[in-house]
Amino acid sequence: MRIATFNILHGRTPADDRVDVGRLDAAVRELDADVLGLQEVDRDQPRSAGADLTGVAAAAMGAVDSQFVAALAGTPGGTWMAATGNEQPGSAAYGIALLSRWPVQSWRVVRLPALRPAVPVLFPGERRPKLVRDEPRVAVAAVVESPHGPMTVVNTHLSFVPGWNSWQLRRLMRSLAGTPQPLVLLGDLNLTPPRPARVTGLRSVAGAPTFPLENPDRQLDHVLVRGRLEPVGQARSLRLPLSDHRALVVDLAPARG
Repeated sequence: MRIATFNILHGRTPADDRVDVGRLDAAVRELDADVLGLQEVDRDQPRSAGADLTGVAAAAMGAVDSQFVAALAGTPGGTWMAATGNEQPGSAAYGIALLSRWPVQSWRVVRLPALRPAVPVLFPGERRPKLVRDEPRVAVAAVVESPHGPMTVVNTHLSFVPGWNSWQLRRLMRSLAGTPQPLVLLGDLNLTPPRPARVTGLRSVAGAPTFPLENPDRQLDHVLVRGRLEPVGQARSLRLPLSDHRALVVDLAPARG
């Protein structure tokens, strides 16, 4: 079974600063994933021509179940508020999505607290820290009926603020206590190895640099597991026709013995 995670940068291609849903369609088809986690997903946003990017991706991969979960309502970079899950249809939203070619038994949303005040962050290549306001963060979990039996898959996009992202990850893991195993955690964690495995106690099954798009030198996107799953071959970091991240893809199978 193929698992993939991809931060799609709301469907935008930095080279020409365009959002083209045809490129997203082509990218998802190339991934050919059975379960796919997307981050930085737009719905009904002017900058992406009002498209439902989750719907585009679901049609491209042949998903039988999918769920978009808004992290914020409104316009990123403009006027927005933390999403509550009660947003009206047709209202602009931004968040994450989880899609599956197999039926989903149940869904669960976990809202992760964001830092309320602006905080100074030193970004790579910068000489001085910048004062930034973090966005709300969220995770979505699904119990998927895979060909090998039920498994829990969780997709998230954590804060870029050092330390706070690790705290969010610990909070997420506590919320997942008692969920059916095997457990697969994927997403843009804004952490580099081996930190995600140390914080979660899960095993990394996909090691490859995913950021930046050109000459990637760090892994921010991850697939981690608990339970009787193992990778089949090497994970791949794929350059696709959109985003500033590469997608991360790994094939998994039940562990032998």
